[in-house]
Amino acid sequence: MKNNTITPEVLQRVEQLQMNYANCIDEERYQEWPELFTEKCLYKIISRDSVRKNMPFGLMFCDNRRMLRDRIASMHSANIFEPHTYRHILSRTALSSDSDGSLIGRTSYMVVRIMHDGAHELFSTGSYMDRIVEEDGKLLFTERLVVTDSSRIDVLLVIPL
Repeated sequence: MKNNTITPEVLQRVEQLQMNYANCIDEERYQEWPELFTEKCLYKIISRDSVRKNMPFGLMFCDNRRMLRDRIASMHSANIFEPHTYRHILSRTALSSDSDGSLIGRTSYMVVRIMHDGAHELFSTGSYMDRIVEEDGKLLFTERLVVTDSSRIDVLLVIPL
């Protein structure tokens, strides 16, 4: 962003990006998900405990859009998992700006996992810690850390959170 002022319009655009992100996943439009990120980006799922202990190891790590695309491609060709979908519930985004012009956002989330037989459970809760930039008039994630509240994650973590 050229201007470091957080206006209602900027907040609305960021929350639209958050909604587009969740809808891509919840509506199983996985091929659209990587397009919400810059070419060189960071996507990491990490537990809050690991963040507190300054341990960089995450449950999922991608550092460019090609890796995000590979992650989606592997869901269809390499991974074997019981069919399921997600439903995201998001909080409002707390937003600030950095001196480099990027936006810094924090959004709490809850994800419910719905199995193919209709069974559902609270799958994950936590925060999205984002760095967002504008490219060609479009807001994109350049960094998304998915900080899970729990260190315990089901082995079915195939779909991005």
